[in-house]
Amino acid sequence: MTGSIAAIGAGLAAIGAGLGIGRIGGSAMEGMARQPEAANKIQTAMLIAAAFVEAVALFAVVVALLGNGAN
Repeated sequence: MTGSIAAIGAGLAAIGAGLGIGRIGGSAMEGMARQPEAANKIQTAMLIAAAFVEAVALFAVVVALLGNGAN
C-alpha cells in the first residue's frame, strides 16, 4: 500500500512540474511577443525559473520515494 502512495506522490510532483514549466513557457512566449527587444532577458529568466521548478519536482519525487521506506 505504501508503494502506491509513493507512486501517487511522485506522479503528482511530475504533473505539478509539467504544469509549472508549461505556464512559465507560455508566459515567456507572451512576453516575448509583446516586447521582442526584451526576448534575451525573458528567455534567461524563463530558463532559471524552469530549472527551479524542475529541482523542486525532483526533490518532491525523492521525498515521496524515501517516504515509502519509512513505513
